[in-house]
Amino acid sequence: MNLISFKHLVIGACMFAAAGMALALKPTEKVADAGPKVDLEVLIPKEFGDWKMDETIRPLIANPEQEAMINKIYNQTLTRTYINSRNERIMLSIAYGGDQSDSMAVHKPEVCYPAQGFQILKNASGSLATGEGDIPVKRLVATQGSRIEPITYWMTVGDAVALGGMKWKIQQMKYGLTGKIPDGLLFRVSSIQSDDAKAYQTQDVFTRDLLKAMSPSGRQRIIGNPGAAG
Repeated sequence: MNLISFKHLVIGACMFAAAGMALALKPTEKVADAGPKVDLEVLIPKEFGDWKMDETIRPLIANPEQEAMINKIYNQTLTRTYINSRNERIMLSIAYGGDQSDSMAVHKPEVCYPAQGFQILKNASGSLATGEGDIPVKRLVATQGSRIEPITYWMTVGDAVALGGMKWKIQQMKYGLTGKIPDGLLFRVSSIQSDDAKAYQTQDVFTRDLLKAMSPSGRQRIIGNPGAAG
């Protein structure tokens, strides 16, 4: 009887210690609180290179349910349409979240587009040369009726691009082990065009032009540290 009681006491003590350790390791410091505040309206120029804002076309607008979810996940969102001298249009959407913990998972286009009635016909991984290094991206093609919309996007967690669920989790855990909660964003460009290969080329040109026009600190906010991408 004493042996059983002692055994239970040891198990209870171990459980208590594990609970205390988990509490001690729980991230509490938000990276977003340590640096300059993000203002996407200021961060992203309205005109650069051969591109300027076009008010005639708006990017995909979320339905009320999707919008409520996005507002819960992200602190800021930015949606703009740009046009160049060749009448090529690019729709830009950026969403920034100061808390990329488990309760603030990213909202991927693979989810939000079907929620708007689109079908995802293509979903492939790619790479984008930014001028600061290559980063991994996702290339999608979404359709709704006669509308064909090729999409390029990436996500950041802290200082790195992380697309896959496992890589996203590893990056999150890296911060968690230091007691920090990483911020992150989703950067998406798209265009209405049936030739997805040509669309991706134009999207890449647009993205490089945008990054080139930004300050080094602003550029790092958007693409993180390319050497840490996964």
